[in-house]
Amino acid sequence: MTARKIFVTTALPYANGNFHIGHIMEYIQADTWVRAQRMQGNAVNFVGADDAHGAPIMIAAEKAGKTPQQFVADIAAGRKQYLDGFHIAFDNWSNTDSAENHELSKQIYLDLKKAGFIETRTIEQFFDPEKNMFLPDRFIKGECPRCHAKDQYGDNCEVCGAVYAPTDLINPYSALSGAKPVLKTSEHFFFKLSDPRAVEFLTEWTQDGQHVQPEVANKIKEWFGTRTNPDGTTSEGLDDWDISRDAPYFGIEIPDAPGKYFYVWLDAPVGYLASLKELLNKRGENYDAYMADPTLEQYHFIGKDIITFHTLFWPAMLKFSGRKTPTRICVHGFMTVNNGEKMSKSRGTGLDPLKYLSLGMNPEWLRYYLGAKLNGKNEDIDFNPEDFMARVNADLIGKYVNIASRAAGFLVKRFDGKLGDMGEDGQALVAQLREQKDNIIAAYEHRDTSRAVREVMLLCDRVNAYVDANKPWELAKKEGMEARLQDVCTTCIEAFRILTIYLKPMLPHVAAEVANFLIVPPENFGDIDRPLGKDHQIGEYKHLMQRVDVKQLDALFEAPPAPVEEKVLPGGEEIAPTITIDDFAKVDLRIAKIVECKPVEGSTKLLQLTLDAGEGRMRNVFSGISSMYQPEQLQGKLTVLVANLAPRKMKFGVSEGMVLAASHADEKAHPGIYVLEPFPGATPGMRIH
Repeated sequence: MTARKIFVTTALPYANGNFHIGHIMEYIQADTWVRAQRMQGNAVNFVGADDAHGAPIMIAAEKAGKTPQQFVADIAAGRKQYLDGFHIAFDNWSNTDSAENHELSKQIYLDLKKAGFIETRTIEQFFDPEKNMFLPDRFIKGECPRCHAKDQYGDNCEVCGAVYAPTDLINPYSALSGAKPVLKTSEHFFFKLSDPRAVEFLTEWTQDGQHVQPEVANKIKEWFGTRTNPDGTTSEGLDDWDISRDAPYFGIEIPDAPGKYFYVWLDAPVGYLASLKELLNKRGENYDAYMADPTLEQYHFIGKDIITFHTLFWPAMLKFSGRKTPTRICVHGFMTVNNGEKMSKSRGTGLDPLKYLSLGMNPEWLRYYLGAKLNGKNEDIDFNPEDFMARVNADLIGKYVNIASRAAGFLVKRFDGKLGDMGEDGQALVAQLREQKDNIIAAYEHRDTSRAVREVMLLCDRVNAYVDANKPWELAKKEGMEARLQDVCTTCIEAFRILTIYLKPMLPHVAAEVANFLIVPPENFGDIDRPLGKDHQIGEYKHLMQRVDVKQLDALFEAPPAPVEEKVLPGGEEIAPTITIDDFAKVDLRIAKIVECKPVEGSTKLLQLTLDAGEGRMRNVFSGISSMYQPEQLQGKLTVLVANLAPRKMKFGVSEGMVLAASHADEKAHPGIYVLEPFPGATPGMRIH
């Protein structure tokens, strides 16, 4: 059989935080599949990368006092402990700010443009008047226009999966400042997903039964049909996709549009190709020749929350830029705990991967447990502590590991570690194990590791029944039964070797220890039909795996200590001492109109305001608010003036009063100063009581 040539990726984690258990579950699933492919002799390149671009990274980096590149590098430095800790072996780990990704993203865009799939439009886009910037989709929240779920992001709903424009949100607000965003016009670039060529291709590609699971295909089908828009009109088919963002933005600049950047979801999946190219460049291999091979298969492992991007945008980008489309998008569900409870660190229901490792919990317990749960479908799986302990202790150790411990000692002590001949019953048992090879390999191929586990455990039951029927511990006590003892123990070791090969994609470390114990090279599926043979020397058995201790599970899900309650200070400072109404009456607060506003030459903080307070004359007031406002934002607005404050002579002129504004006491942690603005209907000169 000709070896397959396969390229495998997992979804790119956003480089603004550590891996969570959802990442680890996906990586273990993909890693298991990759190992199963290599055990069949297939040539696999398995790559990953950090999703490094976008406004959230830019904002987080600025807050941390770092460049975006340094911020991403610091996050990446913490990845290795997770990947090594759970035996996840990527061939390359990159990030989307790599030179390869800049090059490939620009070229794909230019190829799409040449093919007629890019157009520009002037659109209305949300702008945060307090932060003075256009808002990325992920920094706009509101009510989903389709299912009306609250607090959904500006590009897609995590509840119903709908994709929409941020302007479709109901009651939108800025996730940065909480302010109601305003609409401003900007020229944007669009990928014409509504083009009949794209619709025809995607309809066939997603519904042909080859590229996505049936349940995923059914979900996608909904997006091609008639839908009701937020304004009450109806639309058919797919919407075009906005692929540009305005500066300031950390990303890849569009080659023919200075000041415009690719939306992060355009260059993020290109990162799959870029990480592969980086890997091949390191090896001195030709990327273009590799990708041009018609036999190359391309697989992406992703979660169900990002189906849209991977089954519509990504295949269409590849197809119409003249590139190979994915062989399959492998979608998994989410992980819950304790019968469907959503993960929550504060409630002690979160499963922290590093905490798991720090408690001395074997990473292959989790690899096996996830393997026993995942079935290749887009379904959520549940982590139940009692079920976890039972599957590991009773099945993995009790049924599998103990086979070796029940036979190896007799062979080492009584026969110098040498295997003997297998009797007819032993040969028949081993033949039954070998008969399941194609079935188990097929289960791995379809990512149905739960079926692979079930089949292997059934085989373990047969082997243990054989052991119980022959009782080597009793044979060892009987005279004249030496040959039979060696026969039975040899059968057990050969069966254990085959079972280990079956479990190896899930238990790579245990399999390596078994290879050392059996004194054999690393074994693959092809070695199942090649028995060790008479007189093969094995080593001394050392216990392969400890049982789960319930105390470890208790500690794993132990809620963190409650934070020490601190006194909440409004605005960061204590309320001022109590005053009487007479004290308050001494302050004359008046509605004033900002007739003119201009910068103050020689000052970086002050704006000069010309105010009408209904007195028949104008007042001049200097206010330290230039960090938050441009003069044109304030001109014509109403505000509140302390009208009876003694004039203050400044080097720029006399300030005749003070405009009221709010700010936090801790300016570094909570920057910003906000001028008070009365409700409509107030007029200059009105007194505030």
